[in-house]
Amino acid sequence: MPGLIGKKIGMTSVFIDDGQLVPVTVIEAGPCKVVQIKTLAKDGYESLTLGFGERKEKHLNKAQIMNYKKNKITPAAVVKEFRNFDVKNFKIGDELKAELFAVGENIKVTGISKGKGFQGVMRRHGFGGVGGTTHGQSDRLRAPGSIGSSSYPSRVFKGTRMAGRTGNTKTTVKNLRVVKVDVEKNLIMLKGAVPGSINSIVELNK
Repeated sequence: MPGLIGKKIGMTSVFIDDGQLVPVTVIEAGPCKVVQIKTLAKDGYESLTLGFGERKEKHLNKAQIMNYKKNKITPAAVVKEFRNFDVKNFKIGDELKAELFAVGENIKVTGISKGKGFQGVMRRHGFGGVGGTTHGQSDRLRAPGSIGSSSYPSRVFKGTRMAGRTGNTKTTVKNLRVVKVDVEKNLIMLKGAVPGSINSIVELNK
């Protein structure tokens, strides 16, 4: 889908036209440069490869350096591919900015969620704990309880919800409404929360 690469700036709240105070996430959307163009005749499908930010040459291999120099563009820190663009209207080096999105439309945002480390079942899955604090119970308040029967099936089923590493996964949130677009500063304000920590890279799709 047509989209941009952005950076999560943080959260705030703004007043909309009807006077309602809305919590928003501020995202620096672009500018993204066109790094590569794939066509139906050559690659079998159409897409634009966009680059966001800048990267030093010492962090690239020779092939990447030569490719950037050949196209006379600055090496990008983050590179992602987007389909459903009309590639005929673009050339390598073109810049896409926040004006790609309009106020009032719904978009989806993909990012890496915050890592929480190893967590128990109550925080990871929302379990209620075993029993209560009465009846002499001392050390099973936050336990998961039974994870399988003894006689049958005498094993733990795959996918049983238990304690483990939480967060730090690719997460997509759909239908986030665009509340405000600042074209000059390349800022987009989306109603609600967006996965990831501050300054993390996110992918915006129409």
